[in-house]
Amino acid sequence: MRGEILPRSGTAFVLHRGEILKVIDPEGGQVSDMVAFMDADPREFLSNGRTFDYEETIRLTTGNRLWSNLSRPMLEIVEDCVGVHDFLLAPCSEATFRHFYPDQRPHRGCYGNLLDALPPHAISPAGVPTAFNIFMNVPVGAGGGIKVEPPRSRAGDFIRFLALEKLIIGLTACSAYDSCGGTFKPIHYAIEAGER
Repeated sequence: MRGEILPRSGTAFVLHRGEILKVIDPEGGQVSDMVAFMDADPREFLSNGRTFDYEETIRLTTGNRLWSNLSRPMLEIVEDCVGVHDFLLAPCSEATFRHFYPDQRPHRGCYGNLLDALPPHAISPAGVPTAFNIFMNVPVGAGGGIKVEPPRSRAGDFIRFLALEKLIIGLTACSAYDSCGGTFKPIHYAIEAGER
C-alpha cells in the first residue's frame, strides 16, 4: 500500500504487527507528524517520556524503539536516511499559529488534521499525544533552550519503522512555517510486508 499526504493535511490507518511503515519526503524539507495507538486499546499510545527514558536519548534513529505510555515497545526504527527528528514538541494547532504567527491566518495545524483523520478509530481530541515529528530539526542548546530550524531531509529521504504491535497510525504533512522552512509540501508513505 502506498499513499500521498497532501500539503497541510493528514491521514490515519492500521499498521499490522510485523509490517513496515516507510515515510518519505519526496521533495525535501518537509516534516511529518506521527502518532500511534495500540489497536486493541487506543488509551495506550506513543509516549515521548517513556521513549526517552528507556532509550536513554532524545536523538532517536536506526535501532531505537518508540515506547507506549504503558511501557511497551510499539515501533522500531529500522532504517533512517536523515537521523534528525523531534519528539519534544506537540503537534501544531490553531493555538500554535495564534501564538507564534500572529500576522498569519491561523491554520488548524497537524493537531486539527489528526482530529479529522482519527475519529473512525475512536481517538478523542484529548487522546492525541505528543507526536514523533519525522524530519523535524529542533536543536537543544547547552542551556536547555530550543529552536526550530529547517529540516535536513532532502528529496527522496525516508525513515522506516517496524510495527511491534497492531497499531493505529496518524500521519501528517506538517503545516507550521518554521518546522518546514516556510514552505509546505506533500509526504509519501508506504506499508511494506515484513516478518509477522
